[in-house]
Amino acid sequence: MEGLGEAFTSFFKIGIFTLGGGYAMIPMIEEEVVNKKGWVSKDEMLDLIAIAQSCPGVFAINIAIFIGYKLRKIRGAVATSLGTALPSFLIILAIAMFFQQFEDNRVVAAMFRGIRPAVVALIAVPTFNLGKQAKLNKFTIWIPIVSALAIWLLGVSPIWVIIVAGVGGYVWGKVKG
Repeated sequence: MEGLGEAFTSFFKIGIFTLGGGYAMIPMIEEEVVNKKGWVSKDEMLDLIAIAQSCPGVFAINIAIFIGYKLRKIRGAVATSLGTALPSFLIILAIAMFFQQFEDNRVVAAMFRGIRPAVVALIAVPTFNLGKQAKLNKFTIWIPIVSALAIWLLGVSPIWVIIVAGVGGYVWGKVKG
């Protein structure tokens, strides 16, 4: 069983080196907890991503809690969630303390304009990787496309998309199996 310190350190490292939020953390989390540490399998990771997305709260913290709980129950969940959140908290605190001094600086503004497209890529890559891992095919590819369009164009709440997808998956499993 992994130690609390190792779990905290692994998720602190993920938290400090990842820009772009929870979805951008997926490749680093997968590399650390699936490939390097072997704490969860690829299939478990895909399930954890689906569960973390459907639970309220911050996506990255949800995944950290699930993995930490699997490793060391409540203490593991606390260690991994603190490890994930602490870097962001410290960085945001530092930025808040000094932001007013730099908010009108042209160089800083230009840097933020350059970072924005990179963050889009950091979110897009895990999305495509999730699609591969979910084994989308010609019969299922319509589900994420219709879901995204319903949310984006029609303003459907993601909660309804998750509920409909869950019920649909359950019904399909009953019909097929």
